[in-house]
Amino acid sequence: MSLPVSIDDALLARLTGAIAADGASTYKLTEVYTGELICELPQSSPADIEQAYADARVAQREWRSWPLKQRLAVMRTFHSLLLKEWETVVDLMQAETGKARRMSFEEVCDVAMTTSHYLKHAKRILSEHKRGGVVPFVSTSTEVRVPKGVVAVISPWNFPFATSLSDSMPALIAGNGVVLKPDNKSALCVTFGVELLHRAGMPEGLVQVVCGEGADVGPALIDGADYVMFTGSTATGRFVGERAGANLIDCTLELGGKNPLIVMPDADLDEVVPGALFGSFLNAGQACMHIERIYVPRSMEEEFTRRFVIGASKIALGATYDWEPMMGGLISTAQLERVSSHVEDAREKGAEVLTGGRARPDLGPTFYEPTVLRGVTKDMVHGVQETFGPVTSIHTYDDLDHAVELANDTDYGLNASVWGTDLEAAEALGRRIEAGNININDSLAASYASKASPSGGIKQSGVGGRHGDAGMLKYTDPINVAVLKKQVLTPDPSVDYAKYAKQTVTSLRAMRKLGVR
Repeated sequence: MSLPVSIDDALLARLTGAIAADGASTYKLTEVYTGELICELPQSSPADIEQAYADARVAQREWRSWPLKQRLAVMRTFHSLLLKEWETVVDLMQAETGKARRMSFEEVCDVAMTTSHYLKHAKRILSEHKRGGVVPFVSTSTEVRVPKGVVAVISPWNFPFATSLSDSMPALIAGNGVVLKPDNKSALCVTFGVELLHRAGMPEGLVQVVCGEGADVGPALIDGADYVMFTGSTATGRFVGERAGANLIDCTLELGGKNPLIVMPDADLDEVVPGALFGSFLNAGQACMHIERIYVPRSMEEEFTRRFVIGASKIALGATYDWEPMMGGLISTAQLERVSSHVEDAREKGAEVLTGGRARPDLGPTFYEPTVLRGVTKDMVHGVQETFGPVTSIHTYDDLDHAVELANDTDYGLNASVWGTDLEAAEALGRRIEAGNININDSLAASYASKASPSGGIKQSGVGGRHGDAGMLKYTDPINVAVLKKQVLTPDPSVDYAKYAKQTVTSLRAMRKLGVR
């Protein structure tokens, strides 16, 4: 299979040349569909990362001095360029990750939507806010937001373009620079996105792309940052959080999930089954918010299972650069081995494979069939760990209290889905689930794509979140500028302090009664 025509030698040379690396070592980046070499990806050393931060800080000093209106103009141009050149982004993403073209296109839409949201709301979010001063009428306090400086954005391979660019966008609009480390397996589409930012008028060097394995470059990346935005595994997230804490900098950690879907007794299976199929098998199950546990009432088990298994067996797989396949391959043979091992462990311990459960080397080196399991228990790896592949399991429950108990029986708390025709009852049930994102009659997009509201995990699924006002404010430091118009905070030396204390208490009582403070 040949690469799409948009991916030529000139583009590859441009993108690899934009990575902050001295070229001493490289990573063999291969096309997932065939295993053929795409390019030698330069790997950054700690010294390269140090220089990247130094260059970004020089550019950031200029960038933060620009009026917000001028920074927003750059991002409007970027938005236009992205929607003009989206096919190149999609081609690069497919070649690197093996995902279906439909899902690659969704990532472009995510970045466009996030950019558009902050173009609309940044002025309000970043504006100064006059607050009440310590003493009414004679003092003021103003909250001013200033950029952190240079932010480290560490993005994963499963949604590389969306997490890299969407997480960088609010940081950049707020006046920060960014040192961006995509995963080696998905660096080209991200670097092309950065190229579009520079073409849009962003100062050269403001966003630096560095590459390397986490163990090699992670410490230097965190140590040089003023803030860290990390998306990845819970295990790595713990390291990032500890290192950031040691450096007294803040971080956002969006980590793993073992996400439940509850089918309520009044749910319409005509709607539930397609939604559950999408939630389970989007991006070949390589999504931290995808559904790995489905809970149905005993009375609906047979019919739901019949429909769901038929639907899963009909999902079209393919290693093509067109729109036909619903599902592509896994990111690597290592991920294929992980998924296969989870299924085999479940099978050996008594779980029933209702459909799928096989690799498909006839399609490509990393393809695995959509797989539905029944009889999964907590002594099985898939019963407790995140499989991160096209595998989900069906369980039954006795009543809604039991369903909530089962849904919450996990260390994770990222995403949850509830389906029912009584929306009030479904929402009430959803609010009882311990997860950062609750979707009623949808698997995940309803919450994640709502850019005005924060999205993040609780429990072992993360700290902080992206999107909403908080998704931009986290990249700023709040500065309190207080003005005292008259010297009233300390008593005159000639005043008896006991008398002053009584007067102060009287004033505090009066201000509380009048609602002044």
